[in-house]
Amino acid sequence: MEEKMKFQVVVREDPEDGGYNVSCPAIPGCHSQGETVEEALENIKDAIVGCVEVHNEDLLRTKSTRIMEVTL
Repeated sequence: MEEKMKFQVVVREDPEDGGYNVSCPAIPGCHSQGETVEEALENIKDAIVGCVEVHNEDLLRTKSTRIMEVTL
């Protein structure tokens, strides 16, 4: 069975533009939005994957850094 990592996200209603803003506190700078809560939650999933990929690419550019996978 494939295990998945869980992230807590913060969803806030956007009173100025409408819809919802969502962020992932565990990953600084990882934000998204959506017209509905459901859309915002789907969008933050893509944002989390993208943020993790960029972070890993940045780490690979550092000498003596190895990327390894762990399952939680």
